[in-house]
Amino acid sequence: MSDSDKNRKKKLPAGSSAVLKKVLRVIGRHELLIGFSILFATGSVIMQLYVPMLFGDAIDRIKDKGMVDFALIGIYLTKILILVAASSVIVWLMSLINNRLAFKTVQDIRSKAIRQLQDLPLSYLDRCSTGDVVQRVIADTDQLADGLLLGFNQLFSGVVTIIVTLVFMFSKNVIITLMVLVMTPVSFLVARFIASRSYKMFGKQTKTRGRQTALINEVISNQKVVKAFGCEDRVSGKFREVNEELKGYSQSAVFFSSLTNPSTRAVNNVIYALVALVGAYSIMSADPVGGGLTVGGLTVLLAYANQYMKPFNDISSVITELQNALACANRVFEFIEAEPQVKEADVLMKPAEGLVDIDHVDFSYVKEKPLIENFTFTAKPGTTTAIVGPTGCGKTTFINLLMRFYDVDKGSITVDGQEVREVTRHSLRSNYGMVLQETWLKAGTIRENIAFGKPDATDEEIIQAAKDSHCWEFIRRMPGRLDCVVRDDSLSQGQKQLLCIARVMLCRPPMLILDEATSSIDTRTELQIQEAFAKLMKGRTSFIVAHRLSTIHNADNIIVMQAGKILEQGDHDSLMKKGGFYMNLYNSQFAGVE
Repeated sequence: MSDSDKNRKKKLPAGSSAVLKKVLRVIGRHELLIGFSILFATGSVIMQLYVPMLFGDAIDRIKDKGMVDFALIGIYLTKILILVAASSVIVWLMSLINNRLAFKTVQDIRSKAIRQLQDLPLSYLDRCSTGDVVQRVIADTDQLADGLLLGFNQLFSGVVTIIVTLVFMFSKNVIITLMVLVMTPVSFLVARFIASRSYKMFGKQTKTRGRQTALINEVISNQKVVKAFGCEDRVSGKFREVNEELKGYSQSAVFFSSLTNPSTRAVNNVIYALVALVGAYSIMSADPVGGGLTVGGLTVLLAYANQYMKPFNDISSVITELQNALACANRVFEFIEAEPQVKEADVLMKPAEGLVDIDHVDFSYVKEKPLIENFTFTAKPGTTTAIVGPTGCGKTTFINLLMRFYDVDKGSITVDGQEVREVTRHSLRSNYGMVLQETWLKAGTIRENIAFGKPDATDEEIIQAAKDSHCWEFIRRMPGRLDCVVRDDSLSQGQKQLLCIARVMLCRPPMLILDEATSSIDTRTELQIQEAFAKLMKGRTSFIVAHRLSTIHNADNIIVMQAGKILEQGDHDSLMKKGGFYMNLYNSQFAGVE
């Protein structure tokens, strides 16, 4: 088998039985709840199934006109009332336990998904849309919870009902019970045939629903761009296409699943009719096969035949929800079982002095498209290195490799002589302070956002960091100051970037990475921030990615990148004297030279 065939085979969606086994493994961890649920199910079923036997005995006490044992019938009716009341209480308790079991199971699965999200490599998240991941973790697990609630309420009591009913039926008549058993597989085969087709449709439905969620998330988060380019109709048309596709899969899934219940009921009604026919024939012909069957006994057998088939009918009536739940569970398990990032060593990196050595590094996001090739460079402790070059030359990729968001394909990166792949990612990243062009604020107070990397910081430390980053001016004018609650969209881009800078100012890490850290800030504030950064970078190894070359005059070393390779290297003055690519790039910004 070729590699491509193997990969295709791996990507095939799991069948409903395989997904069900995975769900049952998670459920199996809650042994106590399962034990109580089975115990209550057994108790309620035995009580419910004993009721028909009492009714049968009561009927047999009515022999002829004037030959009715009312006293004994009264005793039977009293017992029936007590059993029905007790069974109702037990069913209520069982429902409470099943609810808890279902939500505990979903809680475990969702917790696994969140842990997996932290362990997945960025390459996986880059391939998947945010909306689709959210759909799997939130909406798909909710659908699974609904299916489990229905399933648990039918499963345990259904299994016990089938077993206990067969025991009671055998005690009444062996031949008729065997006939029922022989006919049962027909009902199973019909249900399985239809369910396999509905599961495929539900799988396509949940996948399309994930695409729809991703599209909605994309449109909402970029609504200004959509309106600015007048793309409302185009976006609405795209949504209509996905919505129409989702409608088609949903209708097909519901159509196939809706066939299950009437089909199984038809088979079960045939079984019920055969029991009545054979039983009546046995009584009227005094056939020894009847085993001394009476009218009351036949009534009991009919009631038991109905009870025996009831779990099959109940499950087939909720097959739509169960198949949908399994299809959603499959998507969640696909996410949970995705290949995690390379397991890291347990070694912790000590606070770095700042010697960073990049030795013959190769890297590409796609193997067929090389990006960084034979990259070699050394940053000495306390020096500032600027990385410049045209868009797409690999500047941000270089930063991703420093932070080990991605691992190199070839070569090595060391900090103070220690290979970054031989230490934990957290200890490596804690040695860097990073300010990106893309800003992010969590929904919370300004204090929580600034202290994101140092939760135990005092208010005095937070205020000083805010002053150093020149964001204290607008913070003190806000209601509640540090206690003011902000969202990602409640501040200007420049204000958000200042808060992100304040985070780094507060942590004061031994090394810094600034990726267009002042791109959204006005010129006057930018000069003030550069002064603050100059103080912060003093004695710290720093890496600056810049498009505005005026911000890197004082860098100790400037790396000029093109197509993933180092084209030129040196300080500003030496590169300008060299008259190469850097000089042309610099002059194009200030003299209009191309």
